[in-house]
Amino acid sequence: MSVSIYTATVPVLKQMLLALSDVLKKGEQYAEQRKFDSTTLLQSRLFPDMLALVRQVQIACDFAKSVPSRIAGVEVAAYEDTEQSFAELQQRIAKTLGLIDGFTAAQLEGSAVKEIVLRPGTPKEKKLSVEDYALKYGMPQFFFHVTTAYNLLRHNGVEIGKKDFMGSY
Repeated sequence: MSVSIYTATVPVLKQMLLALSDVLKKGEQYAEQRKFDSTTLLQSRLFPDMLALVRQVQIACDFAKSVPSRIAGVEVAAYEDTEQSFAELQQRIAKTLGLIDGFTAAQLEGSAVKEIVLRPGTPKEKKLSVEDYALKYGMPQFFFHVTTAYNLLRHNGVEIGKKDFMGSY
């Protein structure tokens, strides 16, 4: 059985972004219930050289929009990375969901794009087939940042589990 690039990306991105939205809601509620500034969670890190929770969510959204956009041969929408609150992160996720929800299987499957070039014109330039880009680079990057966001919340005491991470499927 063959799985299409669309099926392997867009529905999965949507599922995980919705789950990320839900765990962020639980994080915000956790801060409110315990009466501490939510910035504490938003700026939390697992180690000093890691990016904070807010940045993990921003990057997860960046990969969620770039994977189907690049495969479809559509310019990747640029977002400013200005979010500083749970509400702003929820808006970013909603905007990303709206964007990726607009992609059709025909756009991804019928795309003329056969190769994705990362960091073009630099010494780190890398050329990947659409399949390798989606399955070996883009989706793993997305999952890394979603997982790290989840782990930051869990590490800080938010009562979430595997079911929360997975969301509805």
